[in-house]
Amino acid sequence: MEQNNLLEVLSPAGDMERLYAALDFGADAVYLGGQMFGMRAASPNFTSESLKQAADEVHKRGKKIYLTCNTLPRNYEIPSFEGFVKDAVDAGVDALIVNDIGLFSLIKKYAPNMEMHVSTQAGIVNYVTAREFYNMGAKRVVLARELSLEEIAEIREKTPPELEIEAFVHGAMCVSFSGRCLLSQYLVNRDANRGECAQPCR
Repeated sequence: MEQNNLLEVLSPAGDMERLYAALDFGADAVYLGGQMFGMRAASPNFTSESLKQAADEVHKRGKKIYLTCNTLPRNYEIPSFEGFVKDAVDAGVDALIVNDIGLFSLIKKYAPNMEMHVSTQAGIVNYVTAREFYNMGAKRVVLARELSLEEIAEIREKTPPELEIEAFVHGAMCVSFSGRCLLSQYLVNRDANRGECAQPCR
């Protein structure tokens, strides 16, 4: 079987209890958040010490661990990012899940050997964008959640086979972010991303 045909079941893990549950019930990999730069604020998340403990447990079982840095950080947060990346490297995480292009460039600077996955927050909905992230150094792209199976198949067909593609099979469907709201599309079939928004927010 070709490597690209192998599926990886990836599960969130908000703390050590959930991490053990994910691994015990068959996850091939887990993703989790640290104390900064992650969009999983409702979870306890991981300190640098518990991140190392989590990575050791995951690797002991032959699985993989990914750390999110998928927020859009403001200026005041940037100076803290180098330490965040250093903690990830020291813990031995297998990849960082990143959204912001600036953070993407800083990861390449601070940890040039770190694998990078582009977050679903980046809103990748076409093969050109997926290819460009690959050219920038991404190992994997996590596609936008609103894509159909046919659209995902076309992205797969038109991107390098070395680029890994991830898609959500369960989870929330975000409805609003700066002109990319889905409410108009679902309510009246007018796509905000095509300039047709019916402005249900008003």
